[in-house]
Amino acid sequence: MRKILTTEAQPPQKGKPTGLPANSVGIVEPQSHTFPGPFKLACGRVLDEYTLVYETYGTLNADKSNGVLICHALSGHHHAAGYHSENDKRPGWWDHYIGPGKPIDTDKFFVVALNNLGGCHGSTGPTSINPETGKPWGPDFPPLRARDWVHSQAQLADHLGIQQWAAVVGGSLGGMQAMRWALEYPERLRHCVVIASAMKLSAQNIAFNETARQAITSDPDFRDGRYLEQETLPRHGLAVARMIGHITYLSDDGLGKKFGRELRSGTFEQGVEELVEFQVQSYLRYQGDTFSSSFDPNTYILMTRALDYFDLAREYEDDPVKAFSNARCKFFLVSFTSDWRFAPERSREIADALMHANIPVSYAEVESPMGHDAFLLPNARYENLFAAYMNNVAREENGVQSAGKKSEVPA
Repeated sequence: MRKILTTEAQPPQKGKPTGLPANSVGIVEPQSHTFPGPFKLACGRVLDEYTLVYETYGTLNADKSNGVLICHALSGHHHAAGYHSENDKRPGWWDHYIGPGKPIDTDKFFVVALNNLGGCHGSTGPTSINPETGKPWGPDFPPLRARDWVHSQAQLADHLGIQQWAAVVGGSLGGMQAMRWALEYPERLRHCVVIASAMKLSAQNIAFNETARQAITSDPDFRDGRYLEQETLPRHGLAVARMIGHITYLSDDGLGKKFGRELRSGTFEQGVEELVEFQVQSYLRYQGDTFSSSFDPNTYILMTRALDYFDLAREYEDDPVKAFSNARCKFFLVSFTSDWRFAPERSREIADALMHANIPVSYAEVESPMGHDAFLLPNARYENLFAAYMNNVAREENGVQSAGKKSEVPA
């Protein structure tokens, strides 16, 4: 039976081999923790227990006040920085921004990155065994909302002894979780960093997600979502779904500069009948094939639905100002000029609502041709702005520690 990943609880490995970059967090090992239930979900169903897989980078200080939570996007997971072995060809998915001297500086912060509940990289999700049946959960796994992830993350914080995060940080769907943190647990974070995100999806975004789900469910090997039981896999459908999604993460300008109309094979020479393949076609197939070998289709369906369902102000009379009035933290927002899936207008809506709610907010719109994926990629201005903000968070953290020490001095 196919399983995406199994992870056992292990302590982080200390030290860093000399072959790795100097500003890397080094070799890291995932950890896991099983939380006893009952854990009630937004849909009304209850999990008797669940497991979260996570990684940590840096050192938690004595008063446990320097924690930074990383909330991942749609297809993300716990491996955000560093390497799992010296032979790893690629580091964690946000390695450019997490590590010694990087914007999220692990010399200053204790960083926690996890695979969300419902994920397929070790946390309890559709690939896990349903204790009631002894078979994979598959399509029977409960539907989730962003608030379910936030509540489970709060339990992880409790497990780590962290009562208040210095910052909760997320891009895209991760940014939605960060905002939900600010409303569900206003006293448990001092800063909320929201990158390339929105308070809710547009109809166009929901349409793209539905098209991707249809690509998966129409694959004959989907088997009504019970492909693990029947030892099949809708690989083609998941690959197409990823291709659809990947197109929306990029920009026309970015694709043009990277591929243009360059051919991978074939010719347009007159008199020659030969199948033509553009470089961009080959690139998209590679992305789809790679993704379909490492991700679970039911998880993709679950995650995209949670993304569709998210609406920050729904329970506040559809008034984002009223919603953000519950927040107690400071906000830092970033958008990218060529991002048409989560356009800068969406971040400006967040900023406007925060200002009208009298919540401190800093906002930056960064020039980039890389579309929605820009939040993951190197960009000097983005990096400098991000680093400057997080340095202020660290300085504020030092002030919190100093104030705490002074308060302990006897009169």
